[in-house]
Amino acid sequence: MKKVRLVIISGPSGAGKSTAIKVLEDLNFFCVDNLPLVLLPKFMELSIQSAEINKAAIVVDVREREFLKEFPVVLKEMMDSGYNAELIYLEASDDILLRRFSETRRRHPLAEGEGSLEGIRREREMLAKVKMAAGKIIDTSGYNVHQLKEIIRDYFSGPAQQEKMVVQLVSFSYRYGIPSDADMIMDVRFLPNPYFIEGLKDLDGRDSRVKEFVLNKQETKDFFAKFDSLLDFLIPNYWKEGKTYLTIAVGCTGGKHRSVAIVDVLADKISSEKCVIKKRHRDIDRI
Repeated sequence: MKKVRLVIISGPSGAGKSTAIKVLEDLNFFCVDNLPLVLLPKFMELSIQSAEINKAAIVVDVREREFLKEFPVVLKEMMDSGYNAELIYLEASDDILLRRFSETRRRHPLAEGEGSLEGIRREREMLAKVKMAAGKIIDTSGYNVHQLKEIIRDYFSGPAQQEKMVVQLVSFSYRYGIPSDADMIMDVRFLPNPYFIEGLKDLDGRDSRVKEFVLNKQETKDFFAKFDSLLDFLIPNYWKEGKTYLTIAVGCTGGKHRSVAIVDVLADKISSEKCVIKKRHRDIDRI
């Protein structure tokens, strides 16, 4: 049987599904937005028969109400039948979704006469089982449209197109939650905190004085010795198994000092000969 790669994009309204499907179209996926779920098996059957289609992408969400009831069953049946299907769930925080609806002046599809926040919460409840079934969750809260395009493009460019694994390093604050798209999470709250040092509180981990305070601690030196060894082992083995995109999240209490300094150093330590390094400080500008 001809193998057709199927990518299913889902997630709440405003999380970036339209952007994702446009990127996949540019990557030569055959794309369909809002395909009725009942037609999915037939769509895959026709794709297998077609000489033109070897990878396809569809968007399914709450516009297709039956999708929510039947999707877990249909996805399991397709996987059991040997289809090469992958579910990608795009996520974003409530405040970010509210801001996006406000900026575009769009009405949330489930608002039903109420405010957008009520519609967002109702949609999350409806999509809960879909999110649980996802093979990959991408939190788009901290991305603009150009950054999201780059992440989608990197993730879906397979080893044949990519010569190196993309490693994204993200600093974050535990106060605002763990990044849902993280493959690996490192908690550095065990390191001494510059926040309590006079003259360092109002700076961040990009400042040389904060970096010097964090990096000169023996705990930090011991951490890098062990973590470097772990990454040297993991990254080539992930690549060997076909993983092209790895997100490593480093967290501290406020997301401004320790995690930022560690991410900046990791970005320099990980071999650029083996990986494409990207970094993002998710919570550095939060109050």
